[in-house]
Amino acid sequence: MNLIFRLLYVLVASMFRPRLPVGPATSELSLLTFPNDLDINLHVNNGRYLTLCDLNRIDLFIRSGLVKQMRRHGWMPVITEHTMTYRKQMGVFQRFTATMHLTHWDERHFFMTHRFSVGDKLIAEGTSKGLLLSKQGVIAPETVIAALQAAR
Repeated sequence: MNLIFRLLYVLVASMFRPRLPVGPATSELSLLTFPNDLDINLHVNNGRYLTLCDLNRIDLFIRSGLVKQMRRHGWMPVITEHTMTYRKQMGVFQRFTATMHLTHWDERHFFMTHRFSVGDKLIAEGTSKGLLLSKQGVIAPETVIAALQAAR
């Protein structure tokens, strides 16, 4: 991740924000675009949106207690699929909201939706699918949920 200053901001700010519920949850971050987010067309690069989605996931990991469980059990988060549809452009120094909803899960994956907006204007939206790995393989989401509930 090449968003070191925003990453540090999210790491610190998330520790002081309210806890998120175990299960379906929403992470919302208010952020600002920077010159290094732009491409040659002077708008936020399409790949940058995918990287910004990582910040929402980190916020969710911290606020749900998942970071502690990942450390405790040696789990590693992995995104296995990500799609994004771009509707409008964002320029430099523009305030925006990045929202991620953890919506559901199956036997292997957690499913998330992502939205980027400026005010009430939708800029981009997409979905991602992720899982947790250990040395033994994929950790079933039900195991993850049970570990989070037991730690509360």
